[in-house]
Amino acid sequence: MTMTVVLLAGIAVVDFVFSVDAMPRRAEKHRARDAAIVGGGCAANAAVTVARLGGTARLAARVGADPIGDMIISGLLDETVDCSLVKRFEGKRSSFSSVFVDRQGERQIVNFRDETLSFEADWLEQAMPESFDAALADVRWPKGGAAALRAARLLSRPGVLDAEPPIAEAAEALMLASHIAFSAQGLRDHSGLDDLEAALRLAQTRTDAWICCTDGADGVTFLEDGALRRVPAFAVEAVDTLGAGDVWHGAFALALGEGRSEYEAAVFANAVAAMKCTRFGGRAGIPTRAETDEFMRQRR
Repeated sequence: MTMTVVLLAGIAVVDFVFSVDAMPRRAEKHRARDAAIVGGGCAANAAVTVARLGGTARLAARVGADPIGDMIISGLLDETVDCSLVKRFEGKRSSFSSVFVDRQGERQIVNFRDETLSFEADWLEQAMPESFDAALADVRWPKGGAAALRAARLLSRPGVLDAEPPIAEAAEALMLASHIAFSAQGLRDHSGLDDLEAALRLAQTRTDAWICCTDGADGVTFLEDGALRRVPAFAVEAVDTLGAGDVWHGAFALALGEGRSEYEAAVFANAVAAMKCTRFGGRAGIPTRAETDEFMRQRR
């Protein structure tokens, strides 16, 4: 059986994750109940999701030639992610984050990124794979995302944009995507509106893409033939929501690449993201295809 190939373009980081009773609010020492050092980043987490679900993940990203970069790549290779399109830059620093996760599973992130790391994507355009089944881009590397989505359009393959703020920085990618999955915050940033339905309708007037809004426990909302449709989230006891959105996008892109409809892909992605939220450790909680299939079978 030929595996579905997903090209992913965006950010790859290392997350230092601390489980705490409550978010720190004072400048004093705090002790974590648990901790983990795991790979992170929108596109990188999505790539691991694709791989764990049985697809082939080809990640295009930028990292520094430093110890953090070594950690990022070794962690991805351990997950069978193809890193041949990850470019390392001498004298530059890779991105990393400090993440606090409270007892409700909510997270607070402080991220560092080297702003001198080149944002250009000429090298990716020259090394672009000749074929793949779907592409997924985040907004953290706008030029790389645009390159991946342009290639998907030329191949008539699904090209998904993980649309988080700041949306304006990824204007070209926004126009090239065949599917735009906004976070609730991303949709507000793009539309300037708080009302979700009004924001979706306004966003739809600006693009020919299929669009939706992902909103955690409130599920996924999208427009179909002018009507608002919802895909409910699976009810679970959340332990750690870190990376849940990244996981959702990876599963959604993979499902589209496998030929599923948008609705079917959203249901599948909801299940994968829900399972991830029941496990501590960010990326470490991403389920396999067998686990996801069993979860969905039990929830029918």
